Amino acid sequence: MLHRTLKLPKSRSFFLFGARQVGKSTLLRQLFAKKNSLYLNLLDSEIYLRLLAKPHLLLEEINALDKSISSVIIDEIQRVPELLNIVHKLIEERKDLSFIMSGSSARKLKRQGANMLAGRALTYNLFPLTHLELAQEFKLSKVLDLGSLPAVYLDKEDVFARETLKSYVRTYIEEEIKAEAQIRQLGAFVRFLDLAASENGSIINYSNIASDIYVDYKTVQEYYQVLEDTLIGFNLYGYAKSSRKQLSKHPKFYFFDTGVRRALAKKLDAPLIAKTREFGEAFEHFFIAEAMRLASYSRKDYQFTYYRTKSGAEVDLIIETYDDRCYAVEIKASDNVDINKLTGLKSFKDLRGDAVLLCASLTKSKYAEADILVCAWQEVLKIIFN
Repeated sequence: MLHRTLKLPKSRSFFLFGARQVGKSTLLRQLFAKKNSLYLNLLDSEIYLRLLAKPHLLLEEINALDKSISSVIIDEIQRVPELLNIVHKLIEERKDLSFIMSGSSARKLKRQGANMLAGRALTYNLFPLTHLELAQEFKLSKVLDLGSLPAVYLDKEDVFARETLKSYVRTYIEEEIKAEAQIRQLGAFVRFLDLAASENGSIINYSNIASDIYVDYKTVQEYYQVLEDTLIGFNLYGYAKSSRKQLSKHPKFYFFDTGVRRALAKKLDAPLIAKTREFGEAFEHFFIAEAMRLASYSRKDYQFTYYRTKSGAEVDLIIETYDDRCYAVEIKASDNVDINKLTGLKSFKDLRGDAVLLCASLTKSKYAEADILVCAWQEVLKIIFN
């Protein structure tokens, strides 16, 4: 059994968000003993229909609980947002109970103006497995190829792992998200998913994508917002000294898992070969997602951006910490990096002289020149998070 890094409280109410199949239900069942908990899974049709029709039944059911019950777990809470009003009331009245609400989408909650229990419930996020959680099971080539959703990565047969990923894309992303977001132009959305996967990690050009899929600019923006709200991906904004300027820059978009991105791009059956552009892009994707997962799990309020100048100087990842430290990270899928070619880092140093310049690579050694440290990607993560 793998040990998940995320630390969850046992006696506090909280939300746990994460895409489907990242292991939310498994983690909660490991943490909260069945004999002391009430589990309500809203993916269960009987439970869902009963509470959808009469949300107040939750109040009656909880008031009738045995005194040994100390936790109430509601899985996929976004399916019946009205339950949060009942939970709010119970949190105020029942100090002997903690309420755990898990979900794979915050979009429906936001769209319906759901009661998010401000100040009464903490919020946590769960992601696919990290290299620290996989420990001895971790293989970089496998993560870049198949991603690290637990059911996919831990399958001993790669052929079945690939089929699981393809099924995940078909049944979850292409069907459930379309239903969740109430998208009318389904054909356009499917075409958008193909393009978003192929453009993963590139600066978004909304106008070009809109032209390619025959919708308007604002529709493309909405589609990307759907992916972000349903936790299927995240935006990486451009670095700027002011927040206003940062938000004015077009972001890069990354899917939440390297394997899911390859499945959406229909590249799962093509081998991922080292020293190719595809391999390099997958490595960059992996490192950025991994850094953001570690920051979330350690509850560090770090800001992640990319750096690019009008002249084309670029740094893959800028990490600014709450105590004003700054790390500029260039990501290279190479075991022999030429420091002289890391011109983006040198350009960023001119802008922010106190930045720590790092190159996350596949090298087994460590070497430095002109304030730039080149080392293994694992070492770079240790520098940033230790």
